Amino acid sequence: MDLTDSPAEAAFRREVRDWLGDHLTGEFADARGLGGPGREHEAFEVRLAWDRLLAAGGWTCLGWPVEHGGRGASTAQQVIFHEEYARAEAPVRVGHVGEELLGPTLIAFGSAEQRRRFLPEIVAVRELWCQGYSEPSAGSDLANVSTRARRDGPDWVIDGQKTWTSLAHQADWCFLLARTGPPGQRHRGLSCLLVPMRQHGVEVRPIVQLTGTSEFNEVFFDGARTDASHLVGEAGAGWRVAMGTLGFERGVGTIDQQVVFRRELERITALARRNGAMDDPVLRDAISRAWIGLEVMRFHALRTLTGVAEGTAGPEASTAKLYWATFHRGLGELAMEVAGAAGLVAAGAPYELDERQRLFLFSRADTIYGGSNEIQRTIIAERVLGLPKEARP
Repeated sequence: MDLTDSPAEAAFRREVRDWLGDHLTGEFADARGLGGPGREHEAFEVRLAWDRLLAAGGWTCLGWPVEHGGRGASTAQQVIFHEEYARAEAPVRVGHVGEELLGPTLIAFGSAEQRRRFLPEIVAVRELWCQGYSEPSAGSDLANVSTRARRDGPDWVIDGQKTWTSLAHQADWCFLLARTGPPGQRHRGLSCLLVPMRQHGVEVRPIVQLTGTSEFNEVFFDGARTDASHLVGEAGAGWRVAMGTLGFERGVGTIDQQVVFRRELERITALARRNGAMDDPVLRDAISRAWIGLEVMRFHALRTLTGVAEGTAGPEASTAKLYWATFHRGLGELAMEVAGAAGLVAAGAPYELDERQRLFLFSRADTIYGGSNEIQRTIIAERVLGLPKEARP
């Protein structure tokens, strides 16, 4: 794996850097670093306008095939874009669910009609999406979902509840898993449906997080409808579609995530130098180990992406979520250790948190959302290592 830019890649990096430098001005410059997990409420309208400016410049959906509105960018070019985007501290994107999850899913599993209808809207950031997978009794166990969908003439009618649905209060559409076959079939009998959010029969209730904000929600479907043509793949074959979507979730977007983690560590280190925490050998060792952990994460991600690009991706892809979630939770704990007693006091009334406190509190969710650590370990044990399957009722 060659980590140096080729001449063409170096030119592409300069193009990305120059475009961001020219356009991150005015209100967009004021929004630098805003948004992201735990902070999705920040400057939403400005970030939406920024996303649409990116679209006008041809910087959304880079890796999508040209025929579907993308640029057909190579894996190396996508990595470069994400690295430069994060280094510029550009506002966190609001259309990432559609671009990184649903779009690739429709390209792989959707009908020609679905691709014509939805992909241009995602590229232009005219429609926003959320993901309806988790349920109150089926968090990381997707095979246990109980939301049901039934055919009623030209429509599917959906009844049930989803939870932890990020950005549902902003989304125009939801792609969800619903049971269309008999109950008790687990993986069989599930279907993937595209459902409009702004209709009678869909109720969104915000869930207040430890940080005091609400970026994920409960969503209740009570007779909600969607056109029969909005079934992705075949009825009852939604498990295959869902697994494809989860595979796309571990893509190049993790690269800019790591640059954000590195910036957080740099700020923790700077605080340790200012407040004397760096004189503590235990904390100094913890900071050093965090730096090493970031390097391991970077090389692991690049190796995984190289395998994906060459069609040789192996079991290393299955460990990515487990690794970064555990690392980031530990980074939040390190931030509080370095802050010391001052970290226990809110910055302002009634509950104004500083960046270290937000990092500590929201990173507790990292090992839960997107598949909990326990579920990830079971998947690795059973599907990668070939160990005996866990006993199930």
